[in-house]
Amino acid sequence: MFRNILFAGFAMAALLPAQERRSRIDVERYDIDAEISLTTQTLTSKAAVRFIPLDDNTTSVSFELNNALNLSKVLDEKGVRLPSSRSQQEFSVRVNFDQPLTKGTPTTVTFFYDGRLTGSEDSPVYGIKFAAIKNDFAYLLYPARWFPVSGYTTDRFAATLNVTVPAGSSVLGSGLDTSKDAGGKKTFTLQFDRASFPGSIAVVRGGGVPVPSEGVTTTLYFRGGEAEMAASYGTEAGKIMTHFTSLFGLPPSANLSIVETETGAPNGYASPGLVFLNPRAIGKQVGIKLLANQISRQWWGVLLSPSTRNHLWVTNGLAAYSEMLYLEHANGPAALESEIRETAVEALTVDNVPVIQAARLEDYAPELWALTASKGAAIYHMLRYVVGDENFFKTLKDFAKDNAWKPVATDDLRKTAENLSQLNLQGFFIQWIESSGAPEFKMEYTIFRTQKGFRVMGKISQDLDTFRMPVDLKIETEGNPEEKRVEVVGTSSEFAVETFGKPKSITLDPAGRVLRFSNQVRLSVAIRRGEQFAELSEFGDALKEYQKALEASRLSSLAHYRIGELFFLQNNYQSAANEFRETLNGDIEPKWTEVWAHINLGKIFDITGQRERAVNEYNQAIRTKDNTQGAQEEAAKYLKAPYERQKKNDTA
Repeated sequence: MFRNILFAGFAMAALLPAQERRSRIDVERYDIDAEISLTTQTLTSKAAVRFIPLDDNTTSVSFELNNALNLSKVLDEKGVRLPSSRSQQEFSVRVNFDQPLTKGTPTTVTFFYDGRLTGSEDSPVYGIKFAAIKNDFAYLLYPARWFPVSGYTTDRFAATLNVTVPAGSSVLGSGLDTSKDAGGKKTFTLQFDRASFPGSIAVVRGGGVPVPSEGVTTTLYFRGGEAEMAASYGTEAGKIMTHFTSLFGLPPSANLSIVETETGAPNGYASPGLVFLNPRAIGKQVGIKLLANQISRQWWGVLLSPSTRNHLWVTNGLAAYSEMLYLEHANGPAALESEIRETAVEALTVDNVPVIQAARLEDYAPELWALTASKGAAIYHMLRYVVGDENFFKTLKDFAKDNAWKPVATDDLRKTAENLSQLNLQGFFIQWIESSGAPEFKMEYTIFRTQKGFRVMGKISQDLDTFRMPVDLKIETEGNPEEKRVEVVGTSSEFAVETFGKPKSITLDPAGRVLRFSNQVRLSVAIRRGEQFAELSEFGDALKEYQKALEASRLSSLAHYRIGELFFLQNNYQSAANEFRETLNGDIEPKWTEVWAHINLGKIFDITGQRERAVNEYNQAIRTKDNTQGAQEEAAKYLKAPYERQKKNDTA
């Protein structure tokens, strides 16, 4: 409750099977002829794939293809039919060759297939829609594997798409577009000659709404109730594009199109020149963070992309940090600090997998997002701190310029940062990319009077033997506060700093620039992990995490509230009531726990036939005047009529 996880970013499961590793290929381009019928919700397609074998003795190659699409035949360059087999479990097609392909010599195979895509079919990523053909619109995103895909999210390609749709409809995609009429239908040609990921399209009816803003024109294709948000989104998109251009250099596309998908699709998805948004994500106010994240992917995903899935953090982390940079630009440094605190908690929910091993995690899993995006963003924030603002922003601009239209690895970023900062950053990247875990600092110090003022001598301890980072100290004195920077190396580092005024207190890392554990962070991390388990209905594991949170702070209202929620969902009303009472006796952080604890107590009393006590709780909820997530309306609703337990269908 009150927390939505945006599963954005790139996908995929674990490492490829041995046979696929032996049969590596580099896809150069696609030539696709497709026809989309809105009335029958079907796709008919022919896809010619030109690729280069990277290994000797390649006798078979594999491509991923949506299970809903029926493959009728695969032909070689001479039009000879090639044997092929399907794996429904892996959403894949294996094509076999009579003679081994020559390493380094391009070859082309052509796939013929068709099928119905309503959005209800099994998705390559369980529970997320990446393709659907409706009566009045359609979207076919690259992760749907609506055409044969090799090297998902890592093998860049060019493409020419000829897409035929009913008259009155238009096709949006990447690259230069032309169209021609053909007997009650219209064929749109989309040509993208750069190596990227241009395989996502939308079919729309009617024209879009062009919105000029700060020299950028964004064309929006919103439907229904979301149409009224087009102008606001277009205005904000122009501001974001302009700011990111100043930070990262010229984008791959001067202007953007933003297209509405449907509920169940990813909240956001970016392809060259296009951004797709879920209607719920569009909302009634501009989702600035999501919009900034997706627009930044024109640089971090389209212009350059990870060479392997183990380097996903490079782009996912930059996209997540870019949204924070825009919030810093729009709302000031405090907005960035607030976002970093939340991001650090999310990042530390996965502390046992190094960032460089991201390929171990499943596509669109919360763990993948926490590791590559949240921890990735925290790493960029620390890199900014280590090299300084000027070198950091030069690094981002040079990194984009020097690697335009290329795959990149972590070392490419490190070399750019080292060249500009003239620092050896190997230890930094080993610590945060190749290792797991985070430090927890402890500090001891003594204050001495000197002839010129005061000296603070102390020791900072933590448990990571290879750790090395500069850390700031904020020293509150009888005069103005003073800040000093000390180098923390290994498990124990001594320091001595001089101050003019008498020190009153010392704070370690006051701005929270270092990703680290503390008692408060452990509390927040445990609660976040519990929320993740609860969202998957794994209540036993969720309860264990919430109990860990209470070990960090017995007075955590949020931990007690979450436990109360679990018991309520399991109809254990006495235990739920106990926890909601403990919520009210705790620290009331965040503030909304108070109003919702009263509301839930009221529900419990209604369920157990204690209407007078229920009314008292609803009235107390109203007296808080807290309307988080419509709390006041909820309380007023149950003052008028008692809450009734929702009935469950019991089946044998």
